[in-house]
Amino acid sequence: MGPMEIPSQYAEIIKIPAAHYAFGANFMHPKLMLFGRVLNDGRVDAGVKCALSDNLSMNADAQLTSQPHMSKGKFNIDYKGTDYRTRFKFGNGAMLGASYIQSVTPHLSLGGELVWAGEDRESNISYGARYNTDKMVAVGQIANTGNVALSYVQKVSEKVSLASDLIYNYFSRDVTARFGYDYINRQCRLRGKIDSNGCTSAFVEEWLDNGLKLILSAEVTYGLMVRVKTGTLYALKHATSQNGQPFEMGQLVDHKRKDYKFGFGFKVGE
Repeated sequence: MGPMEIPSQYAEIIKIPAAHYAFGANFMHPKLMLFGRVLNDGRVDAGVKCALSDNLSMNADAQLTSQPHMSKGKFNIDYKGTDYRTRFKFGNGAMLGASYIQSVTPHLSLGGELVWAGEDRESNISYGARYNTDKMVAVGQIANTGNVALSYVQKVSEKVSLASDLIYNYFSRDVTARFGYDYINRQCRLRGKIDSNGCTSAFVEEWLDNGLKLILSAEVTYGLMVRVKTGTLYALKHATSQNGQPFEMGQLVDHKRKDYKFGFGFKVGE
């Protein structure tokens, strides 16, 4: 649950409460898993994961909606070798993809991925590296889209883990950083994160009884919102206000953005 922003001619944001709910069913088997969920807006999510052999598996996911051309689907085939893994994936929009990761040493793995979107006639190529020990995992990835992603997870104790990641785009010069934590004890699990956009979130799972779980979540965003509808960098540099004077950057900062979401739920069954 959380607020929904309504457009307004004034600087103050008008918010109305909005709620979402879903009904789902799962089927679990050592070699077959089925997932299904129906959302209140009419969307249907479905998935299947099947182990064809000890090394070969497949999974498929689909989202069906009444809106034209908005339904999605994808199909993956995974093969696990002794020291490597490979995946082939297919999706709507004439999407084709392949990935391969190879263990170079007991702790270091290198890999790459190629994705072709036939409908848009675009290709994405990325390369990655992973280094792991019993207490930490570090991952780095670079793509031809300009994104450089770095992540690090440290196991502090049997109950506490800390994680951080950094995403940088060398074309747009945008940077996003996040820090998170994970705490587990016998009765509950607490997870949370804070990012450089001013968003703080927490997620709590508490086991009330056998097969019954209470779920609480919260997300609060606090930061500056810059309202720029259209135009280029040149237009911004030469923009003028109503009195004919050039804009100052303070005039482009419209207001402080405050957003919040709170939710709760119960989960019955494992």
